[in-house]
Order: sequence, then C-alpha cells, then structure tokens
Amino acid sequence: MNAFKDKSFRFIDLFAGIGGIRIAFERQGGRCVMTSEIDKFARQTYQAYFNDEDHFFNEDITAIAPDDIPDHDMLLGGFPCQPFSLAGVSKKNSLGREHGFRDPTSGTLFFNIKSILHAKRPAGFLLENVKNLRGHDKGRTWQVIADTLDAAGYAFTDRIIDAAQVVPQHRERVFIVGFDREKLGLRNRKFDWAAFWDEVDEELRRTRERERARYYKNDIAQWPQVRAILEPESEVPDKYTLSEKLWAYLQNYKAKHEARGNGFGYGLLTGEEAYTRTISARYHKDGSEALVAQAGSPRPRRLTPRECSRLQGFPDDFEQMYIRDGSQPVSDTQAYRQFGNSVCVPVVEAIARVQVRYLSAPKLFNLLPFEERPLQQVIEGINVDDVNAVSG
Repeated sequence: MNAFKDKSFRFIDLFAGIGGIRIAFERQGGRCVMTSEIDKFARQTYQAYFNDEDHFFNEDITAIAPDDIPDHDMLLGGFPCQPFSLAGVSKKNSLGREHGFRDPTSGTLFFNIKSILHAKRPAGFLLENVKNLRGHDKGRTWQVIADTLDAAGYAFTDRIIDAAQVVPQHRERVFIVGFDREKLGLRNRKFDWAAFWDEVDEELRRTRERERARYYKNDIAQWPQVRAILEPESEVPDKYTLSEKLWAYLQNYKAKHEARGNGFGYGLLTGEEAYTRTISARYHKDGSEALVAQAGSPRPRRLTPRECSRLQGFPDDFEQMYIRDGSQPVSDTQAYRQFGNSVCVPVVEAIARVQVRYLSAPKLFNLLPFEERPLQQVIEGINVDDVNAVSG
C-alpha cells in the first residue's frame, strides 16, 4: 500500500515553531506522529492551535535517540536559521563567536536530522532555511549538507522561493526537497528536477489566485497590495502606535544612515505597496521592518499579530487566536518572534502538493542516466567522516 496515494502518510515535525509546515502537510492528508520544539512559548501557541493532548511532543531533539522516534513517511523541519542568516552571522562575527556548523548551540542540529534519516528511512523530507544557507562560509556549509544527504541515500533538489509570489511579503527562503532512492526504486538514477519545480510554480500560481480571492472577494483586481492584510484602522488599539521617543529615534537613525549613503532605516507602509519587507523575529523590538502609516496619527504603528499571521498565510482559524479578547496564547512580543521565525504556509503547501504527488507515483520522476560522483570528504577543515561519526 502506498501511504501517499491513499493519503495516510505519517510525518514528524522538527523545529516546529508554531506549526506552519504541519498545517501545509495535514492539508495533503498527512498525520503528524511527533513534534519537536524547544521554545516553550512556541509550544504554547502550537498546542493551543492543534489541541491534541495525546500527541508525542519532544522538547529537545538532541535528547532523544533516533531509534525512539516514531516511524514516519516524511521528515519535515525548518532547522534553526540563526547560525546561517546574514544578520546572525554578522552579529556573531562582531562578537567573535562561531557561526554555521561551528555554532555550538544550534549549528549542528542539521546532523540530528541526518541521524534520523539514517535510523528511520522516511520516504521523503522537506527542509527549510534562510536564503543565505547556500552561500554561507563561501558555499562550504552547503557542500557539507549536500554530501551528507547524498551519503544518506537521498536524491534531493532545492529552490529559493519568495513568498511575495503568494502573499504581500518579500520573504526568500531555501527549500530542500528529498526522496529516498531505495524506497522509490531509483537507486541508480539521476534526476532532472525541472519538471518538479515547474509543477511547484503552477501550484504557486493557483495558490496566488486562492489567496487573492480570500482577501479581495469584491475587488480582486487590486491584489497584491499590503492593504489586503491590514485591519481597519479604527479597530487597532493605540498600544501598537509607536511612542514619540521611538519614532524620533527611528527617524534620526534613518537620516544618519542616509547621510552616509547606507540604506538602513524603517519601512513605512501606506497599504498600496505590493509587499512588505521580510518580517523577522526581531520585529517586536521596534517594528522597523514594516510600520503602517495612520491617517489619525502623526506616528505610525506596528503590524498587529493578526496581520503578521496573514502575511505568513496562516489559516483564518489560526488568526482568530489573536482577536484581542484576552485568550491570545502568548504575549505580542512572543507572537512577533514566532511569526518572524515561521514559514509562509501557502509556499510550503504548494511544495507539499507536488512532493506528495511524486511520492504517490514515482513514475512521475523525470530520470536521466546515473552518473556516480565521489563525495568531497574534506571541506576546509570540516571532515565529513568525522562529523558523521560524532553525529551518528
């Protein structure tokens, strides 16, 4: 029986955050058999939404043996991006700290994924990370990832996708899609991935139309515009308006950098823009990535958590957790961090649709004659065999 064909496949949700990837794959018929998330506030939001008390919830993926993880058909994970993000690397460099795989706290978590792939052999996986993952450490980090996945017996492909294709937010992320060669009977074949990504592009186009209809039921010609996700100004509490002190600081900061010829500064939205800047986990600090101009105030406001939920394409019932009736699962500060760290759900869903389709019918793969290549064993001081020995 093909678990993907009859939509009975099982998956695990690693570094789960608030569950954006899970939502996308449950919509394809999958069943989550384990979640792992170390942040207690993200767990609060996750559990408030999914509300499955008997669910297998692991807090620390490094504290569980791979063999103790439930059997599953798909491994899903947005493994921590801070060791590889441009902002994270710059900060660590300025502090003289290690980054990437040499980050002692989160840089090696990719190798926990590798150990699970070896132990449980899921038919496929989907991993998500920041765009800079491919260029980090002059490409050496990416080479280690590629060689590790190849050695594990998985064929894989990757693509940088901008969420602005489906929501009004500029957000580029890299997605790595993998398939177990042995389970699909494709051990000695090479893949032409162009057709796979063509299908993802078509799903993104269809998703764009669905999102447009969702927010512009009577005026769909205006999509995409930021105003699609904004709450009516009269319904936004005053607490989201910047203080005079913070607004003066941001204006001075922007002027100072403009005088130096730099582009640093806040982003001010009127609602007519096609998309916002990327919403990051630091949005709670000053909201400078995306401030909303207000007709009734000389000072702009932050986006509300509900608006951040919409920018990430979360479903309506998720957004309803932030209706400001006192039942919000976490504080605004934590909500901003969570949405800034999350995935854009419609982007993941577009990939999920195609990946599940291919796993249900391996004949869809466009195959080329196999060309075996030796693994690059030593990459600028990182010995892949040593890493495998430590992490395995």
